[in-house]
Amino acid sequence: MKLYGYWRSTAAYRVRIALHLKGIAFESISVHLVKNGGEQHHNTYSELNPNHLVPTLVDGDFSLNQSLAIIDYLDQTNSENYLYPKEAKSRAKVHALALDIACEIHPLNNLRVQQYLTNSLNITEEAKQLWVEYWMNVGFIAIEKQLASSAGQFCFANTVSVADICLVAQVYNAHRFNVDMSAYPIINKIVKNCNELPAFINALPENQSDAQ
Repeated sequence: MKLYGYWRSTAAYRVRIALHLKGIAFESISVHLVKNGGEQHHNTYSELNPNHLVPTLVDGDFSLNQSLAIIDYLDQTNSENYLYPKEAKSRAKVHALALDIACEIHPLNNLRVQQYLTNSLNITEEAKQLWVEYWMNVGFIAIEKQLASSAGQFCFANTVSVADICLVAQVYNAHRFNVDMSAYPIINKIVKNCNELPAFINALPENQSDAQ
């Protein structure tokens, strides 16, 4: 199994956590998102993923993009440490929280959005920082409220799920952008608990071979 990603990509980070949690061996192939005009735009990679985004998982002759689709595929094909509950209502709740993070918070601070703000709209660094802080806080306020009724050690009681994977990767991103997280004690507790687990440690961006 091969994972095409980038050490600081939030979406690739999610998939690395899932692979480590499920104990799946994989080859990590770096697609540098900045060097050489962005290697995600090169023909060899764009043929694999026409969206010009990471990650892409290759499993034999099967390839798949989109981190949550990849995680769902891993869960359905490997019975170790399920990341989605089996009961329908519980699964839907976990899936919804993961989507709240991956679809409502993350895209607004993704690299290509940042580059468009700077290169096409001529937004200053100060204004771009305000953009990031505003949209992350909008999302985190809602997540913190939801977790007040569902959290235990992790997002949903005491079992690690895809929601925790998405939360940890997004909070890492928030720290990278110097977003003040002091208003979110439940989120911070969950992230701390997750980051004490070997799978989360192994998946940390700075622990990847292409980290710079």
